[in-house]
Amino acid sequence: MIDYKKTALKLHKELKGKITVNLTTELDSKEKLSIYYSPGVGAVSDFLAKNPSETKNYTWTNNLVAVISDGSAVLGLGDIGPAAALPVMEGKCMLFKHFANINAVPIVLNVHTEAEIIAAIKAIAPSFGGINLEDIAAPKCFAIEDELKKSLNIPLMHDDQHGTAIVVLAGLINACKVTKRSLSKSKIVLVGVGAAGVAIAKLLHEYTKDINIIPVDSTGIINKDRTDLNQAKKDILAFTNPNNISGSLNDALQQADIFIGVSKPNLLNEKMISTMNQDPIIFALANPDPEILPEVAKKSGAAIIATGRSDFPNQINNVLAFPGIFRGALDNNVTEITTEHKLKAAKAIANLVESPSSENIIPSALDDRLVPTIAKLIV
Repeated sequence: MIDYKKTALKLHKELKGKITVNLTTELDSKEKLSIYYSPGVGAVSDFLAKNPSETKNYTWTNNLVAVISDGSAVLGLGDIGPAAALPVMEGKCMLFKHFANINAVPIVLNVHTEAEIIAAIKAIAPSFGGINLEDIAAPKCFAIEDELKKSLNIPLMHDDQHGTAIVVLAGLINACKVTKRSLSKSKIVLVGVGAAGVAIAKLLHEYTKDINIIPVDSTGIINKDRTDLNQAKKDILAFTNPNNISGSLNDALQQADIFIGVSKPNLLNEKMISTMNQDPIIFALANPDPEILPEVAKKSGAAIIATGRSDFPNQINNVLAFPGIFRGALDNNVTEITTEHKLKAAKAIANLVESPSSENIIPSALDDRLVPTIAKLIV
């Protein structure tokens, strides 16, 4: 069996990174040098100064995304800083290129306040056709995305929020088919109310307004009586925890149908699952170690188990969504990725699984139908 951590360290050092830049034409004569640089390039710059809306037709911005992070919430590692975040941003760029043929540039920012991050991204935005925010901690990620969406006229998405939410919804649509449940009538316990958790709650609510979601953080069930909530947690109480119950995760799980974890390892155990309704759905998505291992969850009676890992069935991975979404946005001149786009993408991903089963509720990340199927919906 491959030791992925050891092998990753070895190969990253050997390759010195995972991405590079290639030219669209050979620079093999004096004439080409004069055309593509001086003096020819001056004519292009002069034209764009008078016609800035034509920039995408004369530069690589038509197919270029910035993958931007401050390193404050990287994978399961937390606030490890911009330099340590760079391999992850390079990896995201690699996925953009491989799956959607989108050029992507990793950018890590050595600033960390909302205002500083917003200012930095606004300053560099003219260089890109789209922006993918990545691994920025909650709650500041919410304000950053909201302000940038108002200010910029290019597609922008915080993938930790919306990519995760899209793929979770897709998986739940099929998991409910397998277990013969109605998602709108299910009791869902959502553990972890950071960037991904808040976005999951919002998208599930948009999909079916009557849904019963009980959000749980490290202190317990989020309810209107708590005085320690940030604004994002207060906001989702408008459509979660309808009976304003309080208590612990154990209390929340009583007669629940679905567990969604975007929190930390080993949070769930067999006894807790036994208090849920029959044939529960378990999405244990903490990375790299889930809230409960699939084999343990299965022994406990879980009908469907999904994780964020590729070495288990039913991998809930953002790569199913973001390449197609940005491919469509760039191709169709979409300037804002909307809730409707996200819902369409989730339904399309779910529909690619023709006969869902307990170990097949979501397409493989290698399914070459994903990008074109999603892209045509982003209009």
